[in-house]
Amino acid sequence: MIKLVYCLRKRDDINSDAFYRYWREEHGPLVKSVATAIGACRYVQSHTVLPQLNALMVESRGLLDPYDGMTEVWWQDSAALEIGMSSPEGIDAQARLIEDEARFIDFSRSRIFMTEEHQIF
Repeated sequence: MIKLVYCLRKRDDINSDAFYRYWREEHGPLVKSVATAIGACRYVQSHTVLPQLNALMVESRGLLDPYDGMTEVWWQDSAALEIGMSSPEGIDAQARLIEDEARFIDFSRSRIFMTEEHQIF
């Protein structure tokens, strides 16, 4: 399977509660509604928790602050991804997703990349 990993940071003008609520209750259903158009077979949101523990891990390792969360989107294979990203419906769906993401995500401080999993255990 091919997986998109999207490490998110919220916009500064949005508080954390509003960010997580919008991501879960507004953006999540939008992604679900376009899943067929983009050829995706799975979508997961991981919301950052345990801020005190995160701060200890950051401090002990000299790391940057944690992301506010992470999204993962799966495709069965690269062919499904290619079809979903190049069809007229997929292109339209991508534009709708990006427009909606701009409402709550700070693009300049977030990261996105494609991966292939290698299960160790």
